[in-house]
Amino acid sequence: MATPEVEISKSVLLDIAATTLEGIEGTEIAAASIKVGEVIRNQPGARRPRALRVTREGQDVTVDLGLNVDYGRNLLAISQQAQRAVRENIELMTGLKVRAVNVAVQGVCLPKGQAS
Repeated sequence: MATPEVEISKSVLLDIAATTLEGIEGTEIAAASIKVGEVIRNQPGARRPRALRVTREGQDVTVDLGLNVDYGRNLLAISQQAQRAVRENIELMTGLKVRAVNVAVQGVCLPKGQAS
C-alpha cells in the first residue's frame, strides 16, 4: 500500500515561522520595505506585509526574516535564538529540512510599555 502524498503549503510554513517568532521575547517581525508602485496599494488601515519569506525547493526550505529587536537586547544572541527556534519548529512540524534561516535585524525599538 502506497503512502499518500501530503502537500504543505507555503502559507503553513510562514505561519509556523511567524508563530515561533511571536514566542521570542523582545522581537517582532519587521514590516517589509515598500517598493516602487506599492504605495497606492498600501492605503491606511491596510495590513502591511512583513519581512518574512519562505523559499522551498523540494524537501529543502530557506527562511529569510527581518526582525525589530528591543533596545538593550544582545542582537547576536537573539538572532541565533530566532534561527534555532524557527529551524526546529519547521523541521519538527513538517519533516522538511531547513537549509538556512537568514536573519536581518532591521530596527531597534523601545520595549513595549516604555514607548512614550
